[in-house]
Amino acid sequence: MEYLLHILILIGIYVILAVSLNLIVGYSGLLSIAHASFYGVGAYVAALLALKLHSPFLANIICAIILSGLLGAIVGIPSLRIRDDYFAIATFAFQVITFSVMNNWVSFTGGPMGLPGIPRPAIFGWKITTHYDFLIVILVLCIIILWISHKIVTSPFGRVLKAVREDEIFAQAMGKNVASYKVLIFVIGAGMASVAGVMYAYYISFIDPTSFTIMESILIISIVIIGGAGNIWGSVLGAAVLVILPEALRFLGMPSSIAANMRQIIYGALLVIFMLFRPQGFIGEYTFRK
Repeated sequence: MEYLLHILILIGIYVILAVSLNLIVGYSGLLSIAHASFYGVGAYVAALLALKLHSPFLANIICAIILSGLLGAIVGIPSLRIRDDYFAIATFAFQVITFSVMNNWVSFTGGPMGLPGIPRPAIFGWKITTHYDFLIVILVLCIIILWISHKIVTSPFGRVLKAVREDEIFAQAMGKNVASYKVLIFVIGAGMASVAGVMYAYYISFIDPTSFTIMESILIISIVIIGGAGNIWGSVLGAAVLVILPEALRFLGMPSSIAANMRQIIYGALLVIFMLFRPQGFIGEYTFRK
């Protein structure tokens, strides 16, 4: 039973990551390769505050959102005011820089050894310790993220984002400040991703840089593409598929070293198949193949 709860918790974490990236990729048409960085920022902020300052869970979430949002603005403002191509390059550079900081600032982040012993969180006296407890918190956060995302994409702001995605020149001709819309949705997506990082850190009780590599960013992009870019519920479906499918390898009796490599092969094969034969994903409305 605990294994099933563990899978559901992981799905919840990836739902938050995929939905937050879908706002950037699916609704504004921007390609971000740095989502694992914001995921990692959230995890490290929560871990460091919990270990060094013993600050409460909710305060750590707020701090993680603020810092990730600020970093998103720092990356997005200069690059998005030039061209979308530079934005993809800038996010790639940010991913590399963030991983290097996590891996090499040993005195602060623990370096390759990571940060062990992250204490269990508490909310107004409720100590979150069991798998059931974490699943409840994850479900609540997923509902909040999905609700906020739905409000965003169905608002006038969301409709402008779709217009920018489909025809940026037309949106500019209509008097819209395209760059500001892009920066704002990138900041929002970065802040949301940090929430997943906070939950991951508290749930695992240990973090290290290997959880926030560029391969993790590519995995999140794959979830968005396979589930369906431009559709929030596609991200939920994509997260479930890409978490559950590799876990099936455990029941085939494969050694863990082989299973780990097979996961990467499965992710890559699915991504290629969907890009070739169904670029809109399971239930998406935006296609990367034009």
